[in-house]
Amino acid sequence: MPWTKVYGNKAEFEKHLAGEPGLRGLTYREALLEAASQMLASDPSVFVIGEGVDDSGGVFGTTKGLHQRFGKDRVMDSPLAENAVTGIAVGAAVAGMRPILVHMRVDFMPLTMDQIINHAAKWRYMFGGKLNVPLVIRSIVGRGWGSAAQHSQNLQALFAHIPGLKVVMPSTPFDAKGLLKASVYDGNPVIFIEHRWLYEHMGHVPEESYTVPIGKGIVRRPGKDATVVGISHMVYESMKAAEELMGEGIDCEVIDLRTIRPMDTGLIIESVKKTGRLVVADTGWKDCGPGSEIITRVVEEAFGFLKAPARRVNLPDVPTPASPALEKAYYPGAADIVSAVKKTLGK
Repeated sequence: MPWTKVYGNKAEFEKHLAGEPGLRGLTYREALLEAASQMLASDPSVFVIGEGVDDSGGVFGTTKGLHQRFGKDRVMDSPLAENAVTGIAVGAAVAGMRPILVHMRVDFMPLTMDQIINHAAKWRYMFGGKLNVPLVIRSIVGRGWGSAAQHSQNLQALFAHIPGLKVVMPSTPFDAKGLLKASVYDGNPVIFIEHRWLYEHMGHVPEESYTVPIGKGIVRRPGKDATVVGISHMVYESMKAAEELMGEGIDCEVIDLRTIRPMDTGLIIESVKKTGRLVVADTGWKDCGPGSEIITRVVEEAFGFLKAPARRVNLPDVPTPASPALEKAYYPGAADIVSAVKKTLGK
């Protein structure tokens, strides 16, 4: 499946529709809202809970109006008691419900680690597969507007380390809708991580309900000279980098990982065997992150195909700054990916 172009706003998409009639465009936020709406309408076991889900803004628009349509018994605000609310959601899941718990920022989730790691992640194993915890925890990562060290973190690596959890990071509106439904009906606890810079991105999203398989990445751009594995927002930076590099005669293959646990190792290995070079672009820190895991798997299974050392593009190993000037220096982008690819090529 080729890269599906995503547009920065509705006006851009409407121009595109003139050439391709019949396509339907939604923003990333609208795709999440539609997915939740369809599941609430079709399944009484689904409910949404979290701080601010019934506010006028509706968690950056992703839950807007749901409490008015489905009532406060199905879409409910919660107090500033993250660990307790997570425990309630875990209990509801064990009792047969399918909660979608929204922790508006991933920075709040360290307060819930006991419920997630010691309970939700382990009960299916501890009860010999006879007990499921069909819980989805939505949370948001990424650069804000001076949100600083306690409201801008990217903590996906913490959760990806835990057996029993799945960690999903969709990059497109199409995948956001399809992966949210797949997560709700997976039967296991899923940490569903959204990047705030993606909410205004627009792309083709079918109106009907559908799923995207958890654990399957996708090649967004085929290439032969280097493999670039992008995660979440860094998929877009990887695509920009690939376009720039193509102007210099360097043909990059871009993989959208989509899920970091379970990880589509086979797709990455197949690509590296073709290109012989690997760059991983993640939204988080370098140490013990998904990039480290990806490179390790390639070394274990396809070391002989590597023509050069693999490279990682990550945040600097310091807490997130608040200053706009420091933010600009802190967050990597397409230029950093271009540099990493060139290093693998000895340029």
